[in-house]
Amino acid sequence: MTLELSQKNTMVVGLGESGLAVVRFLTARGALVRVNDQRDLAELGAAAAEAEALGAELVLGGHPESAFENLDLIVVSPGVPPLAQLEEAERRGAQVVSEVELASRFLDAPIVAITGTNGKSTVTTLIGQMCNYLDRPIFVGGNLGRPMIEAAGTDAGNERGLVIVELSSFQLERVSEMRAHVALLLNVSADHLDRYPSFEAYAAAKARIFERQRAEDFAILPADAPDLRELIEDGGTLVLFGGRNGEVRVVNGALTDTQSSLRVPIAELGIRGLHNVANACAAALAARLLGVRESDIASVLCEFKGLAHRMQYVSSVGGVEYIDDSKATNVGAAVASIDGLAGANGKIVLIAGGVDKGGSYEPLRQRMTERGRAVVVLGEAAPLLERAFVDSPLTLRHAQSMAEAVDSASAMAVSGDIVLLAPACSSFDMFRSYAERGDQFQSAVHSLGGHV
Repeated sequence: MTLELSQKNTMVVGLGESGLAVVRFLTARGALVRVNDQRDLAELGAAAAEAEALGAELVLGGHPESAFENLDLIVVSPGVPPLAQLEEAERRGAQVVSEVELASRFLDAPIVAITGTNGKSTVTTLIGQMCNYLDRPIFVGGNLGRPMIEAAGTDAGNERGLVIVELSSFQLERVSEMRAHVALLLNVSADHLDRYPSFEAYAAAKARIFERQRAEDFAILPADAPDLRELIEDGGTLVLFGGRNGEVRVVNGALTDTQSSLRVPIAELGIRGLHNVANACAAALAARLLGVRESDIASVLCEFKGLAHRMQYVSSVGGVEYIDDSKATNVGAAVASIDGLAGANGKIVLIAGGVDKGGSYEPLRQRMTERGRAVVVLGEAAPLLERAFVDSPLTLRHAQSMAEAVDSASAMAVSGDIVLLAPACSSFDMFRSYAERGDQFQSAVHSLGGHV
C-alpha cells in the first residue's frame, strides 16, 4: 500500500545512513519531516547539517515525549532500540515502520531478501553478481550498504527491475506489508541477546522475512536445519539448499544443482571456508529461481573472491597464515570461521574480543580446544573470554591493542598454523566498525614483514 506523503507530519528516528536516506526520500515527496536522535549536533556532524538543509526539524540529544506527538508516520532506523515513546505514538494513531517497510511500499520490482545470523552479506553479493547477467536493472543493498529506500523511484525499483537486499533482524522488526518474492534464511545462532529477551525472540524477528509471501514466491532454508522450518507460519514455496536433501548441495566434491546442469568442483570456488560452500549453494539456488543461466552462476562462483574482512587471506609470514574475519561479530560466526578452516594441517591462534553480545562463549571454547593452540583476547569482553578459556589446555594472552594482539599471536604460532581474527564480539569499544578493526589487523600483520 503506497503512502501519501505530501504535507504529512513525519518523523525519522535515528540519523544513521538509512535514516538520512529516508529524510531525503520524505522531503523530496513533500512531507514535513522531524528528525530525532539520541546523539547531539556535534556527534551527528554532516548528517545533521544535510537533514537541516533539506528542511527537516532537528530534535537531538534525547527522545522527548512532546516530539512524538501529532505525527502521521514514524520511520525507525535499525539501530534504534525499543522506545516507550514509539508505542505511545502508535497508540495515538501514527504508523510506525522500518526503512525497509517504507521502501517496500514504493517498489514495484520483485524483492529478493536475505537474512541469517552469518553469511548474508556474502550471499547477497553473490546473488547480485549473478543477477547482473539478467537483462534487467538491479539494485543491491540493504544492510549490506545502500539503504533499500534508495531503490524507490529508480529503474531497478520498477516492474522490470530487481531489488536484492540483505536484511538484519533489526530491519525486519517493523515490517508488515513487505513481500519478498525470494526470501532466504541462511542460519540462526545466538546473537544480539543484548537486544532481544530470548533466542526465540531473535529467531522470530528473522522469520518475519517470510511474511506476506504467496505460493508463487520462494522460501529458501538450509536442508540440515529442520527446526528453522517451524518458524515459518506464512511463506512461499519451500526450497532447501545444502545438507543431504537440498536442491543445490555438495555431491562428490562438487557444488551441484540437482535440478539443472550446474556443477562446480569445491576446489574451484573463489571463496574460502566450508561455511562459504553453504553460502554458495544458497546463492546458486536463488539465482536459478530468478532465471540466471547455469554458466553465469558458475562464472560468479569461480571468480568471486569474497568480501573484505570475511575470511580474507591477508599474508603468510614464516609459514603462518593470517586470516581476517573481523565480520565474525558473534560466537556462531567465530565457530563457523574455525570450522571453515577444517583441513588445515596446523593449529589456530585466535584473536577475539570486543563488546559482548550476551551469548555463551562455550561453543567457541569447545571448538578451539579441538583445533586451537592459543587465544589472544582484547577489548571489553576480555575478562569474559578469559573466564571461558581459563581451564582449557590453550595458551591465553591478554592484549591492550590490535598491534599487540597480532604480535602476541605471531610469537605463539608455529609454521603451518593460522592466526585468525574472529572476534565473536562487536567492535565498538575500540574501533568505529568491524572494518576498521580488520584494517588494523591487516596493518599489524603487514608490519610483521609479510607479503600478500
